[in-house]
Amino acid sequence: MDTGNKELTKAEEQVMQAIWKIGKGFANEIVAAVESDVAYNTVLTVVRILEQKGFVGHETFNRSNQYYPLIGREEYMQQMLGRMTHNWFGSSPRALVSFLVDRKAVSLDDLESITKALES
Repeated sequence: MDTGNKELTKAEEQVMQAIWKIGKGFANEIVAAVESDVAYNTVLTVVRILEQKGFVGHETFNRSNQYYPLIGREEYMQQMLGRMTHNWFGSSPRALVSFLVDRKAVSLDDLESITKALES
């Protein structure tokens, strides 16, 4: 699913990480999977916002909703990386990699491994 130009807020990302982790789940399961101490009602509010944004869907079972992701974690990461590369690096993956190397966030050994993987 394409979520267009929609980005997740920090709270939304935290809840999405929990949903991606469990695959699908009821509100109490999502709350348990969130990796910080967030109130049940807050998590449920964020889940509803994620539904409105098109990131999450649900099925109803006996008046309880089971939520599931409509976009995969990798797909979202790809969209965000593409947007960041476009906005900050002039759509140049080379400029992004150069930035990471200059900041020592990626080593030359890492680059060599990546190059070998791309060549095979």
